[in-house]
Amino acid sequence: MRKNYKRTINFSPGPASLPKSVLERIHLELFDFNCSGLSVMELSHRSDYIQSIISDAELSLRRLYDIDDSTHIAFVQGGGSQQFALLPMNFSKKRDKVDYIDTGYWSQKAIAEAKFLGRNVAVIASSKDTNYSNIPNIENILPRPNTKYLHICTNNTIYGTQWHNIPTVSCPLVADMSSDFASREFDINRFGFIYAHAQKNIGIAGVTVLLAREEMLNNICNDLPAIFNYKTHFEYKSNYQTPPCFAIYVTWLVLNWIETKIGGLSKLGDINEEKSKRLYNYIDSSEMYSNQVNKDYRSKVNVIFSLRNTKLESEFINQAKKNNIIGIQGHRSLGGLRASLYNGVTKDDVKKLIEFMNDFAKKNL
Repeated sequence: MRKNYKRTINFSPGPASLPKSVLERIHLELFDFNCSGLSVMELSHRSDYIQSIISDAELSLRRLYDIDDSTHIAFVQGGGSQQFALLPMNFSKKRDKVDYIDTGYWSQKAIAEAKFLGRNVAVIASSKDTNYSNIPNIENILPRPNTKYLHICTNNTIYGTQWHNIPTVSCPLVADMSSDFASREFDINRFGFIYAHAQKNIGIAGVTVLLAREEMLNNICNDLPAIFNYKTHFEYKSNYQTPPCFAIYVTWLVLNWIETKIGGLSKLGDINEEKSKRLYNYIDSSEMYSNQVNKDYRSKVNVIFSLRNTKLESEFINQAKKNNIIGIQGHRSLGGLRASLYNGVTKDDVKKLIEFMNDFAKKNL
């Protein structure tokens, strides 16, 4: 790999930065994977090479989260938005009760799809009344009797909140974990079903990781086309149709990086905690910047903030770009600013962002 390349510091909410060593491995193997004479992009999805990547990625994930055989894993095409519809299609029928918690933009999209499909949807808790600056109190979360599942979004990229405590409920708990999956430890057994698209913490766009408990799969509706049925993808071991081989390959490399270079999810969680703590501490101590999220629910991966003088936001973004920092503008629906601290963002990257923010503040206060 050439030594004089320039790397931009990327705080984008996704697609996000990849670890440097993962990029170097991709570069090394791009033309010839494992002495095959072919790129991963050219290899048959039925080949032993691709089969090995898929099975190895699954094993790595099982080790990282201590997942036993009662939980099934699959790597499927598409993104999280596709799962907003597939989830109610698989685990409920028309007019069945399904419960959701509304913590912002992505929760609302999931709710809308379930309603469109004719499910009996109830939003049993919401933080809308506080402009999504907190997470609902888990003590007040009471799913309806006979509901098929309760859906949560564990991290909210737009409003900068995160579930730090997972509710214990009487029905299956399902989660959109797209933006904080494999960034921290959690008890996988608390969930009946998890979906997470990869372009945040564990790879590139095009692949979504599915995890399902055995009892959830036993209750899947049987009147679905095979391609939409979750059982199909678990039974065919992520290879019912041509899988997104290159995207799975990158996920495999990132999972391997977490295991071998970082030392597991506990250590990675500590690193991500330190990154976010440094940035929040600076924002809270600054006269130039502010964060309105309840401190008990602040996301450790998506730090939203604003300038007290909002007229300077465009200048802030432009100056950041000149300082080799990109991806810090807030979501189009909310505005403001945001720094996404996914796994590929280093502590040094955060340090450089804070240095830039401090320099900008000195010049504009």
